Amino acid sequence: MDRLSGALLVLLVLTTFKLLASGRISACVRAVAVQGVVLGLLTLATHRGTLSLHIVAIACASMALKGLAFPWLLSRALREADVRREVDPYVGYTLSILSGLFVLGVSLWVGARLRLPSESFSTLALPTALFTIFAGLFVVVARRTAVMQVLGFLVLENGIYSFGVWQVGDMPLLVELGVLLDLFVAVFVMGITIYHINREFEHIETDRLDSLRG
Repeated sequence: MDRLSGALLVLLVLTTFKLLASGRISACVRAVAVQGVVLGLLTLATHRGTLSLHIVAIACASMALKGLAFPWLLSRALREADVRREVDPYVGYTLSILSGLFVLGVSLWVGARLRLPSESFSTLALPTALFTIFAGLFVVVARRTAVMQVLGFLVLENGIYSFGVWQVGDMPLLVELGVLLDLFVAVFVMGITIYHINREFEHIETDRLDSLRG
């Protein structure tokens, strides 16, 4: 593993902890935006010895969508909803950090015992991917607001992408761009949904929606 790829994987872990620790939703959006840029740079760093148009296109698409488009859509939804902080999440921030540390330890333990499918994989690739995936799932179930749950979904997908980076040269370009397009549509629809939820009910806390009656 070269130092640049290792540093980018560590930065991915740190931004995930930022998401777990912060109550300011705008800061969480920025952390996920940084992750998008990091994943694009990780794609280029991992394959910089064998760069091709395919790999550059995937890296640029990742940075454009994950680092710019998605955060812009979610920031716009926040402005429309006039929400700055999340109040009373299901799991507090201190406990969230402790849970993150536990999951990171388990991910490192699992990663040390599983054989990677290729020698080109970084030793930190699998632990980082597992930690990011489980942290994203944690955010989805441990936070109240719809925006935070969307961010958790994005972090989960970032974990999957971070592992797939090491095999990006073996995957068809159309398949990868199709996945990014599907993700873009999902975030776009969720942004519209958040806006309409706030307009109708003056909040975006999903736990209060179970009181609705048909």
